[in-house]
Amino acid sequence: MSKVVLINGDGIGQEVIPAARAVLTVLNLPLEFLEAEAGFGTFEKTGNALPLETLEMCESSDAVLFGATGSPMVKVEGYQSPILTLRRHFDLFANLRPALLPHQGIDMLIVRENTEGLYSRRERVEDNGQTAIAERVITARASERIVRVACEQAMQRRKKLTLVHKANVLKETCGLFRQIGWEIVKDFPELEVDEVLVDAAAMFMVENPGRFDVMVTTNLFGDILSDLAAGLTGGLGIAPSANVGAKKPAVFEPVHGSAPDIAGRGVADPRAAILSAAMMLDFLGHMTAAETIRRITYATSHTGDTTRTTYTIIQQLEQQYVR
Repeated sequence: MSKVVLINGDGIGQEVIPAARAVLTVLNLPLEFLEAEAGFGTFEKTGNALPLETLEMCESSDAVLFGATGSPMVKVEGYQSPILTLRRHFDLFANLRPALLPHQGIDMLIVRENTEGLYSRRERVEDNGQTAIAERVITARASERIVRVACEQAMQRRKKLTLVHKANVLKETCGLFRQIGWEIVKDFPELEVDEVLVDAAAMFMVENPGRFDVMVTTNLFGDILSDLAAGLTGGLGIAPSANVGAKKPAVFEPVHGSAPDIAGRGVADPRAAILSAAMMLDFLGHMTAAETIRRITYATSHTGDTTRTTYTIIQQLEQQYVR
């Protein structure tokens, strides 16, 4: 029996995680669901965006399915993003973001380093508030392990890997990432490996997305390129992700965020959360169920009604899934 912590979070997370749970329940797999709180709403109520009881629940689990968090655009004293905290606490250094649109020849996986880069939380203000500085942290250790994960993923796919960086300008930070990347790929002689500057990668993704299989890059670049990939394949409503490390638990989440403009209206697209749940099932060893969910979900259009789209997927699962 695998223990799964469900965290709805903020905004439409309150709608899409229950939808994903409903889909998982139909499969009748050996999963135990536990519900926990986190997010900006939780912070406003308790003063902590990730309460200790939630963190302890996650520590004793096999996987976490996380909805969304409403991060404010300005600094709020004491607030720390719960998803970033979970990534750091469990050292979930690899962010896996697939993008699939078969009839357009798009089937790529962006492997994003998840713990450092410009998201290292090392910012400061100088010159009486007139200068803001963020430190971009790139280490050999983090670069080595993320490229190795990307190589392992590519070996399970079409055996093509692209290193994405900006070493022509960021000669120290991206230079180190590039250097380590080319050292690691030597351990995978079966891979076809190339490198592309991040700005060129964005252009190539639009012009000819089929050229890419697995792309590996640093934190901010991966965040941006994976959203671009989502735009190419139907939008954030169908963009799942996984945050994985060397051991359990792993955290799975839709990419779309809390979408406060549509929260509570029953129109949120549940497919990204459902596809994230499928990635979770892969992680937990239920590959047949995961593949069935993926096939049905990608073939199902969002009706504009969260409940109706979820029910359509459940109906198809009940007809097609054989344990």
